[in-house]
Amino acid sequence: MDYIDAPSPNFDARTAPPDMIVLHYTGMKTGEAALAQLRDPTPGGRVSSHYLVEEDGRVFRLVDEARRAWHAGVSSWKGQTDINSRSIGIEIVNPGHEFGYRDFPEPQVAAVIALVGDIRSRWTIADGDIVGHSDVAPARKPDPGERFPWKRLAAAGHGLWVEPPPAPGAPLAEGEEGAAVFAFQAGLTRLGYDCAPTGRFDAATREVVTAFQRHWVQSRIDGVADGLTRARLIALLRLAGG
Repeated sequence: MDYIDAPSPNFDARTAPPDMIVLHYTGMKTGEAALAQLRDPTPGGRVSSHYLVEEDGRVFRLVDEARRAWHAGVSSWKGQTDINSRSIGIEIVNPGHEFGYRDFPEPQVAAVIALVGDIRSRWTIADGDIVGHSDVAPARKPDPGERFPWKRLAAAGHGLWVEPPPAPGAPLAEGEEGAAVFAFQAGLTRLGYDCAPTGRFDAATREVVTAFQRHWVQSRIDGVADGLTRARLIALLRLAGG
């Protein structure tokens, strides 16, 4: 596929080949501002990603895939915490929740799908390891958010998606305790989230559930594990072999 080279100085060496793709939105007012930020060499606030996808479908290549870009920050997935070392980061131009979150345009979505496919032709990346920034940093980040078409990406062969009927039982919410909470936390942990099972549905669990919903239950973003949320988690674990 066609790339526009826009090298960023903000990278270092990997410790292992990449086995994840992390999707972000830029969360800035314009794509031009985001591109400038990702290439800014000023010490103290340097960030970068491997790619940036504009709303019109243009794809900018900022950091070589063999290098470690600085996009994930403090994060965790499947027990690993240096997500930058093991991932390829894709920034998708969108103002985000702070500046007027909106749907991702068709040319942009098509470009993201093509880009993910191109990356996977070079690296071994499982469907369950194509995630959002909110998945690896639920307490800090909401992106790419509930408007990102994860279902369509999965339909193209990249990522996981399931739509089972809701599971029976009362919703689980912050403040509850017990075996059901423990089992749900254990399932989130098996999928990849940093959600060690304690049996207490605390604020950190609510943040993880909200992140899960932004990705897989986009009709409900409230951190409450209702029947639909629980059913999706169970089905995803079966699909991922977890």
